[in-house]
Amino acid sequence: MTVKLSYHLKFFLLTVAIGLLVLLLQWLMPAIVHQDIWKILGFLSVTSYLVGVMSIYLLKGSTENLLQVKLLAMVIRIIASLSFIGILVFLGTENILLFVVNFFILFLFYLVFDIYTFLANLRPISK
Repeated sequence: MTVKLSYHLKFFLLTVAIGLLVLLLQWLMPAIVHQDIWKILGFLSVTSYLVGVMSIYLLKGSTENLLQVKLLAMVIRIIASLSFIGILVFLGTENILLFVVNFFILFLFYLVFDIYTFLANLRPISK
């Protein structure tokens, strides 16, 4: 018996797993984790969740606009991320290089999740 998990539950489990990974890395190797990692994780989780829910909502209305919806989601995510980095750097975040590296590592985790959910939903949409 397989249980089909909803997007919301999968996203929550991903965020918890990333949070546990961050805690583990802070404990084992604190030099490679920026002090603002929780701000980064919070921002990326909220942004990715909202963009994902928006994409799902728009795709339910019209599946033929799949490319436009995914492109819109990507543009929103990139503009929001660059704005977040710019604001925190402007406010005087220390160790900017470590901040940016940590940001993009977490960004890639959420991007891979988005690509995975997108590929998993291609077959039902094509029917």
